[in-house]
Amino acid sequence: MTPQQLQPILQQGEGIMVEFKTARAELNRNVFESICAFLNRLGGSLVLGVQDNGTVVGVDTQQVDKLKSDLITQSANPQKLNPPFTLFPEVVVYEGKTLIYLYVPQSSQVHATRGVVYDRSEDGDLKITDQERLSQLYLRKKGFYTESKVYPYLHFSDFRAELFPKIRNLVRSNRPDHPWLNLSDEDLLRSAGLWRHDRQEGTEGYTLAAGLLLGEDTTIRDLLPHYKTDALLRRENLDRYDDRDDIRVNLVEAYERLSQFVQKHLPDPFYLEGDQRVSLRNKIFREVIANLLVHREYLSAYPAQLIIEPERVVTTNANRAVSHGPLDPKHFSPHPKNPVILNFFKQLGRADELGSGIRNVTKYLPHYTPGKKAQFVEGDTFETIIPYPRRPYPRSQNVGINVGINVGINERQIQIIQRVAQHQGAKVKDLQTMFDVTERTLERDMQVLREKNLVVLQGSKKAGKYQLTEKGKQLLEQTI
Repeated sequence: MTPQQLQPILQQGEGIMVEFKTARAELNRNVFESICAFLNRLGGSLVLGVQDNGTVVGVDTQQVDKLKSDLITQSANPQKLNPPFTLFPEVVVYEGKTLIYLYVPQSSQVHATRGVVYDRSEDGDLKITDQERLSQLYLRKKGFYTESKVYPYLHFSDFRAELFPKIRNLVRSNRPDHPWLNLSDEDLLRSAGLWRHDRQEGTEGYTLAAGLLLGEDTTIRDLLPHYKTDALLRRENLDRYDDRDDIRVNLVEAYERLSQFVQKHLPDPFYLEGDQRVSLRNKIFREVIANLLVHREYLSAYPAQLIIEPERVVTTNANRAVSHGPLDPKHFSPHPKNPVILNFFKQLGRADELGSGIRNVTKYLPHYTPGKKAQFVEGDTFETIIPYPRRPYPRSQNVGINVGINVGINERQIQIIQRVAQHQGAKVKDLQTMFDVTERTLERDMQVLREKNLVVLQGSKKAGKYQLTEKGKQLLEQTI
Protein backbone atom coordinates (compact mmCIF):
# COMPACT_ATOMS: atom_id res chain seq x y z
CA MET A 1 0.00 0.00 0.00
CA THR A 2 1.45 3.36 -1.07
CA PRO A 3 0.37 6.84 0.09
CA GLN A 4 -1.09 7.38 -3.40
CA GLN A 5 -3.19 4.22 -3.11
CA LEU A 6 -4.30 5.11 0.42
CA GLN A 7 -5.40 8.65 -0.45
CA PRO A 8 -8.72 7.76 -2.17
CA ILE A 9 -9.63 5.47 0.75
CA LEU A 10 -9.10 8.33 3.21
CA GLN A 11 -11.03 10.73 0.99
CA GLN A 12 -13.89 8.26 0.62
CA GLY A 13 -14.47 8.24 4.37
CA GLU A 14 -16.07 5.58 6.54
CA GLY A 15 -18.67 3.36 4.98
CA ILE A 16 -19.58 -0.27 4.43
CA MET A 17 -16.03 -1.08 3.25
CA VAL A 18 -13.92 1.51 5.10
CA GLU A 19 -13.33 1.94 8.85
CA PHE A 20 -11.02 4.34 10.71
CA LYS A 21 -9.62 3.82 14.21
CA THR A 22 -7.47 6.23 16.21
CA ALA A 23 -5.45 3.47 17.96
CA ARG A 24 -2.76 5.93 19.02
CA ALA A 25 -0.76 3.59 21.26
CA GLU A 26 -2.92 0.46 21.52
CA LEU A 27 -5.68 -1.26 19.61
CA ASN A 28 -9.19 0.05 20.17
CA ARG A 29 -11.36 -2.47 21.97
CA ASN A 30 -13.72 -2.62 18.98
CA VAL A 31 -11.06 -3.15 16.28
CA PHE A 32 -11.91 -6.84 15.99
CA GLU A 33 -15.60 -6.05 15.78
CA SER A 34 -14.83 -4.23 12.53
CA ILE A 35 -12.52 -7.01 11.32
CA CYS A 36 -15.21 -9.58 12.10
CA ALA A 37 -17.86 -7.48 10.31
CA PHE A 38 -15.70 -7.06 7.20
CA LEU A 39 -15.04 -10.81 7.05
CA ASN A 40 -18.75 -11.52 7.34
CA ARG A 41 -19.86 -9.00 4.71
CA LEU A 42 -17.90 -7.67 1.68
CA GLY A 43 -14.42 -7.19 3.12
CA GLY A 44 -12.91 -3.76 3.57
CA SER A 45 -10.07 -1.45 4.58
CA LEU A 46 -9.21 -0.72 8.22
CA VAL A 47 -6.89 2.25 8.82
CA LEU A 48 -5.35 2.92 12.23
CA GLY A 49 -4.25 6.46 13.05
CA VAL A 50 -7.31 8.21 11.61
CA GLN A 51 -10.25 9.78 13.45
CA ASP A 52 -13.85 8.94 12.54
CA ASN A 53 -14.18 12.20 10.58
CA GLY A 54 -11.16 11.34 8.44
CA THR A 55 -8.61 13.52 10.23
CA VAL A 56 -5.18 11.90 9.99
CA VAL A 57 -3.49 11.92 13.40
CA GLY A 58 -1.10 9.00 13.06
CA VAL A 59 -0.17 6.30 15.52
CA ASP A 60 2.66 6.47 18.04
CA THR A 61 5.76 5.54 16.03
CA GLN A 62 7.24 3.81 19.08
CA GLN A 63 4.19 1.52 19.26
CA VAL A 64 3.97 0.58 15.57
CA ASP A 65 5.63 -2.82 15.97
CA LYS A 66 3.42 -3.68 18.93
CA LEU A 67 0.24 -2.64 17.11
CA LYS A 68 1.17 -4.73 14.08
CA SER A 69 2.11 -7.72 16.24
CA ASP A 70 -1.18 -7.52 18.14
CA LEU A 71 -3.19 -7.49 14.90
CA ILE A 72 -1.28 -10.48 13.51
CA THR A 73 -1.30 -12.67 16.62
CA GLN A 74 -4.89 -11.90 17.62
CA SER A 75 -6.29 -12.52 14.13
CA ALA A 76 -4.71 -15.99 14.31
CA ASN A 77 -6.05 -16.64 17.82
CA PRO A 78 -9.41 -18.47 17.97
CA GLN A 79 -10.01 -16.94 21.41
CA LYS A 80 -10.11 -13.52 19.74
CA LEU A 81 -11.38 -14.30 16.24
CA ASN A 82 -13.25 -17.54 15.62
CA PRO A 83 -12.60 -19.12 13.22
CA PRO A 84 -9.18 -17.43 12.91
CA PHE A 85 -8.20 -15.59 9.73
CA THR A 86 -4.54 -14.57 9.80
CA LEU A 87 -4.10 -10.98 8.60
CA PHE A 88 -1.02 -8.84 8.01
CA PRO A 89 -1.07 -5.03 8.34
CA GLU A 90 1.11 -2.57 6.43
CA VAL A 91 2.76 0.65 7.64
CA VAL A 92 2.15 3.70 5.46
CA VAL A 93 3.63 7.17 6.03
CA TYR A 94 1.01 9.64 4.83
CA GLU A 95 1.70 13.39 4.90
CA GLY A 96 4.35 12.82 7.55
CA LYS A 97 2.05 10.72 9.79
CA THR A 98 2.52 6.99 10.41
CA LEU A 99 -0.60 4.93 9.69
CA ILE A 100 -1.32 1.21 9.80
CA TYR A 101 -3.38 -0.17 6.94
CA LEU A 102 -5.12 -3.55 7.04
CA TYR A 103 -7.04 -5.05 4.15
CA VAL A 104 -9.64 -7.55 5.36
CA PRO A 105 -11.08 -9.80 2.63
CA GLN A 106 -14.55 -11.26 2.52
CA SER A 107 -14.54 -14.70 4.11
CA SER A 108 -16.37 -17.88 3.17
CA GLN A 109 -17.15 -18.52 6.86
CA VAL A 110 -19.10 -16.74 9.58
CA HIS A 111 -16.74 -15.19 12.14
CA ALA A 112 -17.26 -14.08 15.73
CA THR A 113 -15.18 -12.09 18.20
CA ARG A 114 -15.55 -12.73 21.92
CA GLY A 115 -18.41 -15.07 21.01
CA VAL A 116 -20.42 -12.39 19.17
CA VAL A 117 -21.07 -12.26 15.41
CA TYR A 118 -20.89 -8.85 13.69
CA ASP A 119 -22.12 -7.74 10.28
CA ARG A 120 -21.29 -4.56 8.37
CA SER A 121 -23.50 -1.75 7.08
CA GLU A 122 -23.01 1.85 5.97
CA ASP A 123 -23.54 2.85 9.60
CA GLY A 124 -20.77 0.63 10.94
CA ASP A 125 -20.54 -2.70 12.77
CA LEU A 126 -23.78 -4.42 13.75
CA LYS A 127 -24.01 -7.03 16.51
CA ILE A 128 -26.06 -9.98 15.27
CA THR A 129 -28.24 -11.38 18.04
CA ASP A 130 -31.39 -12.11 16.07
CA GLN A 131 -31.47 -15.81 15.16
CA GLU A 132 -33.22 -15.22 11.84
CA ARG A 133 -30.62 -12.70 10.69
CA LEU A 134 -27.84 -15.02 11.83
CA SER A 135 -29.40 -17.85 9.81
CA GLN A 136 -29.55 -15.60 6.74
CA LEU A 137 -25.85 -14.84 7.15
CA TYR A 138 -24.99 -18.56 7.28
CA LEU A 139 -27.20 -19.28 4.28
CA ARG A 140 -25.58 -16.52 2.26
CA LYS A 141 -22.11 -17.89 2.95
CA LYS A 142 -23.09 -21.52 2.47
CA GLY A 143 -24.90 -20.82 -0.78
CA PHE A 144 -21.91 -19.12 -2.39
CA TYR A 145 -18.74 -20.63 -0.94
CA THR A 146 -18.23 -24.36 -1.33
CA GLU A 147 -14.68 -24.41 0.10
CA SER A 148 -16.12 -24.14 3.63
CA LYS A 149 -18.21 -27.34 3.39
CA VAL A 150 -17.52 -29.45 6.49
CA TYR A 151 -16.53 -33.10 6.12
CA PRO A 152 -16.99 -34.65 9.61
CA TYR A 153 -15.16 -37.85 8.60
CA LEU A 154 -12.13 -36.05 7.17
CA HIS A 155 -9.33 -36.67 9.70
CA PHE A 156 -5.85 -35.30 10.29
CA SER A 157 -4.41 -38.63 9.14
CA ASP A 158 -5.87 -37.92 5.68
CA PHE A 159 -3.37 -35.08 5.13
CA ARG A 160 0.17 -35.35 3.72
CA ALA A 161 2.38 -35.22 6.84
CA GLU A 162 5.51 -34.30 4.86
CA LEU A 163 3.85 -31.09 3.64
CA PHE A 164 3.93 -29.40 7.05
CA PRO A 165 7.72 -28.82 7.17
CA LYS A 166 7.52 -27.45 3.63
CA ILE A 167 4.68 -25.12 4.61
CA ARG A 168 6.64 -23.82 7.59
CA ASN A 169 9.71 -23.20 5.42
CA LEU A 170 7.65 -21.24 2.90
CA VAL A 171 5.95 -19.25 5.65
CA ARG A 172 9.29 -18.57 7.38
CA SER A 173 10.89 -17.29 4.18
CA ASN A 174 7.91 -15.01 3.63
CA ARG A 175 7.47 -13.81 7.25
CA PRO A 176 10.01 -14.95 9.87
CA ASP A 177 7.70 -13.84 12.70
CA HIS A 178 4.63 -15.67 11.42
CA PRO A 179 2.43 -17.02 14.26
CA TRP A 180 1.99 -20.38 12.49
CA LEU A 181 5.65 -21.20 13.14
CA ASN A 182 4.99 -21.76 16.84
CA LEU A 183 1.88 -23.91 16.43
CA SER A 184 1.42 -27.65 16.24
CA ASP A 185 0.29 -29.05 12.89
CA GLU A 186 -3.32 -29.38 13.99
CA ASP A 187 -3.38 -25.92 15.56
CA LEU A 188 -1.90 -24.51 12.35
CA LEU A 189 -4.84 -25.93 10.40
CA ARG A 190 -7.31 -24.40 12.84
CA SER A 191 -5.49 -21.06 12.70
CA ALA A 192 -5.69 -21.19 8.89
CA GLY A 193 -9.47 -21.53 9.11
CA LEU A 194 -9.46 -25.10 7.80
CA TRP A 195 -11.48 -26.48 10.74
CA ARG A 196 -15.04 -25.23 11.03
CA HIS A 197 -18.04 -25.57 13.29
CA ASP A 198 -21.18 -25.44 11.14
CA ARG A 199 -23.73 -24.06 13.57
CA GLN A 200 -26.57 -24.50 11.13
CA GLU A 201 -25.96 -28.20 10.40
CA GLY A 202 -24.60 -28.99 13.86
CA THR A 203 -21.44 -30.53 12.40
CA GLU A 204 -17.79 -29.69 12.84
CA GLY A 205 -14.58 -30.83 11.22
CA TYR A 206 -12.08 -30.14 8.50
CA THR A 207 -13.37 -28.40 5.39
CA LEU A 208 -13.15 -29.07 1.67
CA ALA A 209 -10.44 -26.36 1.56
CA ALA A 210 -8.33 -28.39 4.01
CA GLY A 211 -8.62 -31.54 1.91
CA LEU A 212 -7.76 -29.71 -1.31
CA LEU A 213 -4.77 -27.89 0.15
CA LEU A 214 -3.15 -30.76 2.04
CA GLY A 215 -4.91 -34.04 1.31
CA GLU A 216 -3.33 -37.30 0.27
CA ASP A 217 -4.07 -38.26 -3.35
CA THR A 218 -6.60 -40.88 -2.22
CA THR A 219 -8.26 -38.36 0.12
CA ILE A 220 -8.79 -35.89 -2.71
CA ARG A 221 -10.19 -38.64 -4.95
CA ASP A 222 -12.68 -39.53 -2.22
CA LEU A 223 -13.74 -35.90 -1.74
CA LEU A 224 -13.85 -34.90 -5.43
CA PRO A 225 -13.54 -37.86 -7.84
CA HIS A 226 -13.61 -35.49 -10.82
CA TYR A 227 -10.78 -33.22 -9.60
CA LYS A 228 -7.79 -32.71 -11.90
CA THR A 229 -5.72 -29.98 -13.51
CA ASP A 230 -4.37 -30.63 -17.00
CA ALA A 231 -1.12 -29.01 -18.22
CA LEU A 232 -0.62 -29.43 -21.97
CA LEU A 233 2.01 -28.36 -24.49
CA ARG A 234 0.59 -28.02 -28.02
CA ARG A 235 3.15 -26.52 -30.38
CA GLU A 236 3.54 -29.24 -33.02
CA ASN A 237 0.79 -31.77 -32.34
CA LEU A 238 -2.16 -29.38 -32.06
CA ASP A 239 -4.76 -32.17 -32.00
CA ARG A 240 -3.29 -33.96 -28.98
CA TYR A 241 -0.16 -32.70 -27.25
CA ASP A 242 3.65 -32.68 -27.26
CA ASP A 243 3.91 -32.91 -23.48
CA ARG A 244 1.42 -33.32 -20.66
CA ASP A 245 1.16 -33.35 -16.88
CA ASP A 246 -2.08 -34.81 -15.49
CA ILE A 247 -2.20 -33.25 -12.01
CA ARG A 248 -4.45 -34.81 -9.35
CA VAL A 249 -2.55 -33.83 -6.20
CA ASN A 250 -3.15 -31.33 -3.40
CA LEU A 251 -2.99 -27.62 -4.24
CA VAL A 252 0.38 -27.04 -2.55
CA GLU A 253 2.01 -29.59 -4.86
CA ALA A 254 -0.20 -28.74 -7.85
CA TYR A 255 1.19 -25.19 -7.76
CA GLU A 256 4.74 -26.58 -7.92
CA ARG A 257 3.94 -29.00 -10.76
CA LEU A 258 2.35 -26.24 -12.86
CA SER A 259 5.29 -23.91 -12.17
CA GLN A 260 7.75 -26.59 -13.29
CA PHE A 261 5.75 -27.19 -16.48
CA VAL A 262 5.82 -23.47 -17.32
CA GLN A 263 9.54 -23.20 -16.57
CA LYS A 264 10.21 -26.19 -18.80
CA HIS A 265 8.40 -24.87 -21.85
CA LEU A 266 8.30 -21.04 -21.77
CA PRO A 267 11.08 -18.49 -22.35
CA ASP A 268 12.33 -16.13 -19.66
CA PRO A 269 13.75 -12.97 -21.32
CA PHE A 270 16.43 -11.08 -19.44
CA TYR A 271 14.90 -8.04 -17.69
CA LEU A 272 16.14 -5.56 -15.10
CA GLU A 273 13.81 -3.80 -12.67
CA GLY A 274 16.02 -1.01 -11.38
CA ASP A 275 19.35 -2.75 -10.94
CA GLN A 276 17.84 -6.15 -10.06
CA ARG A 277 17.27 -8.98 -12.50
CA VAL A 278 13.58 -9.95 -12.46
CA SER A 279 12.12 -13.12 -13.94
CA LEU A 280 9.23 -11.85 -16.05
CA ARG A 281 8.06 -15.41 -16.62
CA ASN A 282 7.83 -16.05 -12.87
CA LYS A 283 6.22 -12.67 -12.15
CA ILE A 284 3.46 -13.32 -14.68
CA PHE A 285 2.81 -17.03 -14.34
CA ARG A 286 3.03 -17.03 -10.55
CA GLU A 287 -0.18 -15.00 -10.72
CA VAL A 288 -1.74 -17.03 -13.52
CA ILE A 289 -1.16 -20.35 -11.74
CA ALA A 290 -2.34 -19.02 -8.37
CA ASN A 291 -5.52 -17.65 -9.94
CA LEU A 292 -6.15 -20.95 -11.75
CA LEU A 293 -6.02 -22.88 -8.46
CA VAL A 294 -7.43 -20.35 -6.00
CA HIS A 295 -10.41 -18.94 -7.89
CA ARG A 296 -11.91 -22.21 -9.08
CA GLU A 297 -15.32 -23.69 -8.38
CA TYR A 298 -14.25 -27.13 -7.18
CA LEU A 299 -17.67 -28.75 -7.08
CA SER A 300 -17.85 -28.46 -10.86
CA ALA A 301 -16.61 -31.47 -12.83
CA TYR A 302 -15.06 -29.15 -15.44
CA PRO A 303 -11.27 -29.75 -15.30
CA ALA A 304 -8.89 -26.82 -14.98
CA GLN A 305 -6.46 -26.52 -17.89
CA LEU A 306 -3.20 -24.76 -18.68
CA ILE A 307 -2.42 -25.09 -22.39
CA ILE A 308 0.77 -23.76 -23.97
CA GLU A 309 0.00 -23.08 -27.64
CA PRO A 310 2.48 -21.84 -30.28
CA GLU A 311 2.29 -18.16 -29.24
CA ARG A 312 0.02 -18.00 -26.21
CA VAL A 313 -0.90 -19.70 -22.95
CA VAL A 314 -4.58 -20.33 -22.25
CA THR A 315 -5.94 -21.27 -18.82
CA THR A 316 -9.55 -22.18 -18.08
CA ASN A 317 -11.29 -23.19 -14.87
CA ALA A 318 -14.83 -23.66 -13.63
CA ASN A 319 -16.20 -20.43 -12.24
CA ARG A 320 -19.12 -19.03 -10.32
CA ALA A 321 -19.51 -15.88 -12.36
CA VAL A 322 -20.51 -12.49 -10.98
CA SER A 323 -20.27 -10.94 -14.46
CA HIS A 324 -19.94 -12.13 -18.05
CA GLY A 325 -17.51 -11.10 -20.74
CA PRO A 326 -14.00 -9.59 -20.89
CA LEU A 327 -12.67 -7.87 -17.77
CA ASP A 328 -11.03 -4.44 -17.91
CA PRO A 329 -7.93 -4.64 -15.67
CA LYS A 330 -8.27 -0.93 -14.86
CA HIS A 331 -11.92 -1.00 -13.84
CA PHE A 332 -12.87 -4.37 -12.44
CA SER A 333 -14.11 -5.31 -8.99
CA PRO A 334 -12.60 -8.61 -7.82
CA HIS A 335 -14.82 -11.07 -6.00
CA PRO A 336 -13.37 -13.86 -3.85
CA LYS A 337 -14.17 -17.41 -4.93
CA ASN A 338 -12.27 -19.30 -2.19
CA PRO A 339 -11.11 -16.78 0.46
CA VAL A 340 -9.63 -19.37 2.84
CA ILE A 341 -7.58 -21.01 0.09
CA LEU A 342 -6.47 -17.57 -1.12
CA ASN A 343 -5.41 -16.57 2.39
CA PHE A 344 -3.45 -19.84 2.78
CA PHE A 345 -1.59 -19.14 -0.48
CA LYS A 346 -0.86 -15.61 0.74
CA GLN A 347 0.81 -16.93 3.88
CA LEU A 348 3.05 -19.14 1.68
CA GLY A 349 4.02 -16.15 -0.46
CA ARG A 350 2.28 -17.62 -3.51
CA ALA A 351 -0.46 -15.03 -3.89
CA ASP A 352 -1.14 -11.42 -2.98
CA GLU A 353 -4.29 -9.45 -2.28
CA LEU A 354 -7.50 -10.17 -4.16
CA GLY A 355 -7.28 -8.68 -7.66
CA SER A 356 -3.49 -8.24 -7.62
CA GLY A 357 -2.99 -11.13 -10.06
CA ILE A 358 -4.65 -9.38 -12.99
CA ARG A 359 -2.92 -6.10 -12.12
CA ASN A 360 0.55 -7.72 -11.94
CA VAL A 361 0.06 -9.60 -15.23
CA THR A 362 -1.00 -6.32 -16.86
CA LYS A 363 2.06 -4.57 -15.38
CA TYR A 364 4.71 -7.05 -16.54
CA LEU A 365 3.30 -8.42 -19.82
CA PRO A 366 4.36 -5.38 -21.94
CA HIS A 367 7.97 -6.20 -20.98
CA TYR A 368 7.53 -9.94 -21.56
CA THR A 369 5.66 -9.75 -24.87
CA PRO A 370 5.90 -6.18 -26.24
CA GLY A 371 2.83 -4.97 -28.11
CA LYS A 372 0.55 -7.71 -26.76
CA LYS A 373 -2.19 -7.69 -24.13
CA ALA A 374 -3.53 -10.33 -21.80
CA GLN A 375 -7.21 -11.24 -21.90
CA PHE A 376 -9.40 -12.17 -18.94
CA VAL A 377 -12.88 -13.44 -19.77
CA GLU A 378 -15.39 -14.29 -17.05
CA GLY A 379 -18.32 -16.61 -17.51
CA ASP A 380 -19.29 -20.10 -16.37
CA THR A 381 -15.62 -20.78 -17.03
CA PHE A 382 -12.91 -18.20 -16.39
CA GLU A 383 -10.41 -17.91 -19.25
CA THR A 384 -7.01 -16.22 -19.18
CA ILE A 385 -4.97 -15.74 -22.37
CA ILE A 386 -1.30 -14.75 -22.06
CA PRO A 387 0.77 -14.12 -25.23
CA TYR A 388 4.43 -15.07 -24.92
CA PRO A 389 7.51 -14.14 -27.00
CA ARG A 390 8.61 -16.37 -29.84
CA ARG A 391 12.03 -18.01 -29.76
CA PRO A 392 13.73 -21.13 -31.10
CA TYR A 393 12.39 -24.25 -29.37
CA PRO A 394 13.98 -27.72 -29.46
CA ARG A 395 11.80 -30.28 -31.26
CA SER A 396 12.34 -32.48 -28.25
CA GLN A 397 14.69 -32.79 -25.34
CA ASN A 398 16.39 -35.78 -27.01
CA VAL A 399 17.17 -33.79 -30.18
CA GLY A 400 19.11 -31.21 -28.16
CA ILE A 401 20.92 -33.88 -26.12
CA ASN A 402 21.91 -35.88 -29.22
CA VAL A 403 23.25 -32.77 -30.96
CA GLY A 404 25.23 -31.92 -27.84
CA ILE A 405 26.71 -35.40 -27.59
CA ASN A 406 27.83 -35.23 -31.22
CA VAL A 407 29.92 -32.09 -30.62
CA GLY A 408 31.01 -32.95 -27.08
CA ILE A 409 28.84 -30.63 -24.94
CA ASN A 410 26.18 -31.34 -22.33
CA GLU A 411 22.50 -30.44 -22.05
CA ARG A 412 23.07 -27.32 -19.95
CA GLN A 413 25.63 -26.05 -22.44
CA ILE A 414 23.06 -26.54 -25.24
CA GLN A 415 20.64 -24.42 -23.16
CA ILE A 416 23.33 -21.77 -22.67
CA ILE A 417 23.72 -21.53 -26.47
CA GLN A 418 19.96 -21.06 -26.77
CA ARG A 419 20.00 -18.33 -24.11
CA VAL A 420 22.93 -16.51 -25.73
CA ALA A 421 20.97 -16.55 -29.00
CA GLN A 422 17.94 -15.18 -27.21
CA HIS A 423 19.94 -12.50 -25.34
CA GLN A 424 22.70 -11.43 -27.71
CA GLY A 425 25.19 -9.59 -25.53
CA ALA A 426 24.60 -11.64 -22.37
CA LYS A 427 27.16 -11.23 -19.60
CA VAL A 428 28.51 -14.01 -17.41
CA LYS A 429 26.62 -12.63 -14.40
CA ASP A 430 23.37 -12.57 -16.41
CA LEU A 431 23.78 -16.19 -17.49
CA GLN A 432 24.72 -17.25 -13.97
CA THR A 433 21.43 -15.80 -12.68
CA MET A 434 19.40 -17.46 -15.44
CA PHE A 435 20.79 -20.94 -14.73
CA ASP A 436 21.15 -20.59 -10.95
CA VAL A 437 24.70 -22.04 -10.92
CA THR A 438 27.93 -20.85 -9.33
CA GLU A 439 30.17 -18.49 -11.25
CA ARG A 440 32.87 -21.16 -11.36
CA THR A 441 30.50 -23.71 -12.93
CA LEU A 442 29.38 -21.24 -15.57
CA GLU A 443 32.98 -20.27 -16.33
CA ARG A 444 33.76 -23.93 -17.03
CA ASP A 445 30.76 -24.17 -19.35
CA MET A 446 31.79 -21.03 -21.23
CA GLN A 447 35.35 -22.25 -21.55
CA VAL A 448 34.10 -25.46 -23.21
CA LEU A 449 31.89 -23.47 -25.58
CA ARG A 450 34.75 -21.12 -26.48
CA GLU A 451 37.09 -24.05 -27.12
CA LYS A 452 34.45 -25.57 -29.42
CA ASN A 453 34.24 -22.18 -31.22
CA LEU A 454 30.51 -21.95 -30.44
CA VAL A 455 30.60 -18.62 -28.56
CA VAL A 456 32.98 -15.70 -28.47
CA LEU A 457 33.55 -13.17 -25.68
CA GLN A 458 33.62 -9.58 -26.86
CA GLY A 459 35.36 -7.30 -24.36
CA SER A 460 36.88 -7.99 -20.96
CA LYS A 461 36.09 -11.06 -18.85
CA LYS A 462 34.08 -9.03 -16.30
CA ALA A 463 32.35 -6.49 -18.54
CA GLY A 464 32.41 -8.38 -21.84
CA LYS A 465 29.43 -9.90 -23.60
CA TYR A 466 28.98 -13.28 -25.29
CA GLN A 467 27.87 -13.74 -28.88
CA LEU A 468 27.29 -16.87 -30.95
CA THR A 469 29.81 -17.70 -33.63
CA GLU A 470 28.70 -18.92 -37.05
CA LYS A 471 29.37 -22.46 -35.86
CA GLY A 472 27.24 -21.79 -32.78
CA LYS A 473 24.39 -20.51 -34.94
CA GLN A 474 24.59 -23.59 -37.14
CA LEU A 475 24.48 -25.84 -34.07
CA LEU A 476 21.46 -23.95 -32.78
CA GLU A 477 19.63 -24.59 -36.06
CA GLN A 478 20.13 -28.35 -35.57
CA THR A 479 18.22 -28.21 -32.26
CA ILE A 480 15.18 -26.47 -33.76
